[in-house]
Amino acid sequence: MLDSFFTPKNIAVVGASRDPHKLGYGVLRNLIKYKFKGDIYPVNKHASEIAGLSCYPSVLDLPHSVDLAVIVVPSEYVVSVLEDCGKKDIHHAIIVSGGFSETGEEGSRLEKELLRVAEKYDIRLIGPNCIGTIDTHAPLNSTFVVGMPEQGDIGFISQSGAMVAAVIDWATGAGVGFSRIVSLGNQIDVTETEMIELIGNDRETNVVTAYAEGISDGKQFLNLASGLSRKKPFVVLKGGRSEKGARAVTSHTGALAGSEVAYSAAFRKTGALEAKTMEEMFDWARALAWQPLPKGNRVAVLTNAGGPAILAVDAIEKAGLELSPLTNETRSYLKSRLPKAASFENPVDVLAGSGPAIYTLALEALLTDETVDAVVVIQAPQDWFIPASLAEVVAETAGLHQKPVIASIMGKASVDDALTILHKRRIPNVAFPERAASILKAMADRRDWLEMIDRQKPYKPHVPKSRAEELVKDQKWVDLLAEYDIPSPESKTAFTEKDAVTASSQISYPVVMKLQSETVTHKTDIDGIRTSLKSEEDVRNAWNEISESASRHNVEMDGVLIQKMLEKGHEVIVGIKRDDQFGPMILFGTGGTDVELYKDTASAIAPLCKLEAQNLIESTIAGKKLKGWRNLPAADVDSLIQALISMSYLAVHHPEISELEINPLYVLESGVYAVDVRGSLTEGSG
Repeated sequence: MLDSFFTPKNIAVVGASRDPHKLGYGVLRNLIKYKFKGDIYPVNKHASEIAGLSCYPSVLDLPHSVDLAVIVVPSEYVVSVLEDCGKKDIHHAIIVSGGFSETGEEGSRLEKELLRVAEKYDIRLIGPNCIGTIDTHAPLNSTFVVGMPEQGDIGFISQSGAMVAAVIDWATGAGVGFSRIVSLGNQIDVTETEMIELIGNDRETNVVTAYAEGISDGKQFLNLASGLSRKKPFVVLKGGRSEKGARAVTSHTGALAGSEVAYSAAFRKTGALEAKTMEEMFDWARALAWQPLPKGNRVAVLTNAGGPAILAVDAIEKAGLELSPLTNETRSYLKSRLPKAASFENPVDVLAGSGPAIYTLALEALLTDETVDAVVVIQAPQDWFIPASLAEVVAETAGLHQKPVIASIMGKASVDDALTILHKRRIPNVAFPERAASILKAMADRRDWLEMIDRQKPYKPHVPKSRAEELVKDQKWVDLLAEYDIPSPESKTAFTEKDAVTASSQISYPVVMKLQSETVTHKTDIDGIRTSLKSEEDVRNAWNEISESASRHNVEMDGVLIQKMLEKGHEVIVGIKRDDQFGPMILFGTGGTDVELYKDTASAIAPLCKLEAQNLIESTIAGKKLKGWRNLPAADVDSLIQALISMSYLAVHHPEISELEINPLYVLESGVYAVDVRGSLTEGSG
């Protein structure tokens, strides 16, 4: 139903103008200049003709309904113009005009009026305060911005009009083609998520890119973006990453899983690749649109200069990729054909005097090598052959293989012809070689996500619903975790010294004693924990010490928890945090008393599959320590993975749980145990 924003049969420009300094002139100019194939109807009550086209005093005077109205009038007139569009049976409108919610209370009131009229007449709106839409294949340019990108296969969605204007200008000079571009402005109706679906389904679009300052509907985004990523690469640049707007939370989990973390987790969940800069976003987009994905992470570097190659290698390793070892056959072949002083190892340095012919045989050898998954070709500026000749042979050789090739023909003034050749042959070029590593890492991440989706097996724990609901209501967190196969050490609550001794004897020594109090979050802060209690005397002494400490800190003591002392294990934190946008999240990382000091945590959107849980663990220092660290043996990672999956389904099954935290979760050589658990319900639950 939104196709008319890109492929209308006819358009009305309301507020069309002869004045080159007005936006209404720019919109009309672009429709004509870039050869919109349908009828164009300028609307301006002060003119009878503009740009050779008959002009109409109002929308109501148009000879018939149109597919799309582009409205460029002062904000105070937009509501009445939209009312006329409704009466004229026009169901799609782009409101370029500003002066709405971005300006304050009166603007917000006008927006509400716009929505009221749109709903009354079933009109879909883009904007207000936007630039408009572009479809290079239709063709259509409904913006007022000077310039039109070349035809291509990259779609771009932006909540910022300035970003669109900059991209249009950049693309015109960079020779990078786009399929569809849209500026959404205040998006009071059509949202970024709807555009993701629309542009993702466009047959001319092979990669979707988006600049987003927020997501209007997190759950809808998770669903639609996941569907898009299965078909096409999706690259996102998130603006407004500050944590200042995050609501206050009380647990470690809440403090460590803020809004920025939630967005990144949502992007990973859906397979969207999160760029940090505009440069990264379009570097990645070009490569994903033009090149095959690498089958592995092994990269070969081909260069004529040592310095740029060193920078490339540093960036490759920092990105988590690796240098290809090269086979003996490849090294022997290169040694027999390259200049005597050349380097036959990776990076392969053909030296400054080598020309396109040497590059050709070296690139062919590298692309043929079974240990090479991708090649970065670097050419530092020189004056004994023109860069365009190298571009020709790189493009020709790369086209014979199904491996990605990223070029870095360095320089500016001398490389324009080379870039034209590379872009025509769909070989990405970056001005500086470090950027190639970022591109290859994004391509590898997409490959890994697609493989994970293909391999993931759904897991759903079998938990009696009525039993679980009762435990949640009573906030019996340890018992609830046990239902989800996450055990806790044997424990008993004691309210007197005598009870503590009896409980310890029943559990069997050694035991741990922990203060119980609703007013204490961190028991260690008030000296409320005693460990390695091995006798009745130890238990009595511990009771007295904890009682005295509670009294000294004016803490109301609700007894103690006697818990079986576990063997030494890895302490990790596992938590549930419910994000307002994307729903339940799982947090994992270094646990124990230093959790907030190290902040070694990672988060993922629930529910998790096995590979997602594994990736979550491996993305932290805590996960690396589980392989064995100092005096701690290697831990039972399989049981930890299962616990994370179970925790994620617990979060999905019980939206009434606001936060639930296990800190620490002990990971032993065999099994995991929830040692300390606390949680809270959403307001109004329980």
